[in-house]
Amino acid sequence: MFLSDKDIKEEIERGNIVIDPLNERNIQPGSIDLILGDDFLVLDYHNEKGGIIRFNEQPIYQKRKGKIILPAKEFVLGTTLEYITLSPNIVASVQGRSSVGRRGLFIQNAGWVDPGFEGTLTLELFNPNSLPIELEPGIRICQLYLGYTRTPAEHPYSGKYKGQRGVTGSRSHLDWLKCQKKNNSYLK
Repeated sequence: MFLSDKDIKEEIERGNIVIDPLNERNIQPGSIDLILGDDFLVLDYHNEKGGIIRFNEQPIYQKRKGKIILPAKEFVLGTTLEYITLSPNIVASVQGRSSVGRRGLFIQNAGWVDPGFEGTLTLELFNPNSLPIELEPGIRICQLYLGYTRTPAEHPYSGKYKGQRGVTGSRSHLDWLKCQKKNNSYLK
């Protein structure tokens, strides 16, 4: 069940949802608009070994700050300004705002936020257009839809992105290392 504006305000009041900073005008009828932060990571394709992106190696990024121009057919990681904290019985989904999508910007392909998560949200931003897109910190970039789990999570989120501040690159190489430590078995 998704939360309405009234539910969201009540859960914020109870401390089950924390959005910092919170602009109450960004609470919509069934979501909260989030603001684009001011730091970005661009995958450094030139330094990837053999010109291939591998999930078992730490990616190399170039950090950018402030307003950036996202070239056509390019990808960048951005962040929300807001630091989010969810209680063990609240889940969230991140979606691009319609107004932003109508300009041709695709936002995230990993938009699920587990119960117990806390941190800023890293956004995967892709420009499918034939023209560049200007990304300026401070714009309302995405929406956070919130809902309840039937019961509180037995094991709230404690993964590799918990507590992240600012844009955070992929940590998929840590999954690979974890598998390697378990005798090359991917299912253990």
